[in-house]
Amino acid sequence: MNTPFDLDPGTPRRSTLMSRLRASFLTGLVVIAPVGLTIWLIWSVVGWIDGFVLPLVPAAYHPDRMLQDFFGMDPSIQINVRGLGVIIFLMFTILIGWIAKGFIGRSLIRFAESLVERTPVVRTIYSGIKQISETIFAQSDRSFETACLIEYPRKGVWALGFISTDAKGEVALKADPTGPMVSVFLPTTPNPTSGFLLFFPKRDVIELDMTVEDAAKLVISAGLVYPSDRPVEVNADTVKKLRKS
Repeated sequence: MNTPFDLDPGTPRRSTLMSRLRASFLTGLVVIAPVGLTIWLIWSVVGWIDGFVLPLVPAAYHPDRMLQDFFGMDPSIQINVRGLGVIIFLMFTILIGWIAKGFIGRSLIRFAESLVERTPVVRTIYSGIKQISETIFAQSDRSFETACLIEYPRKGVWALGFISTDAKGEVALKADPTGPMVSVFLPTTPNPTSGFLLFFPKRDVIELDMTVEDAAKLVISAGLVYPSDRPVEVNADTVKKLRKS
């Protein structure tokens, strides 16, 4: 496995013990850091969910209490058992989703939303959160499926974006009625959750072969992490765009 700190075998270099130890230490960090941060993040999220859900569960059914009663242990001995809150949360969410799919559930949701719509401040917060949740979690075609290149903020400067949907309605009609348009989300670096919504003529957008995940890594790393080499398919439209530019 090659790491960013491996010495180039073609370059003669006099290495000391400290330099070798330093290179080994940095290589170990490259290997350990992603694994350690991933485990820490999962452990923290599970603990956060447990801390929110377990207070709602009767104390007799807490996992630490059940283990103490089963093994006859001293109640003063604390046992940290994580994961029960996540299981309860998943089961509760599945139950709510199953009820919401039925006729009674849909009727209750419509009645509750009608009440929310009559509340001035609450309706604004609820509608915004609902739209974001539907965009992220709903199983639909409204998702980033293609990475692209656009000329932004001026001609000759290229930016990496994500094609969201085809522009429709008044935006497509008044912006450029001569051809189709697409809406492009232009993320910021290193935080891709913020950015700009831009509308481009479809002929001015160059679609990329890299996956959305690879493009997101490129944005988050500020251009340091490029996707692995893949055969690039260049069609006639792409050639025309490159020649014009």
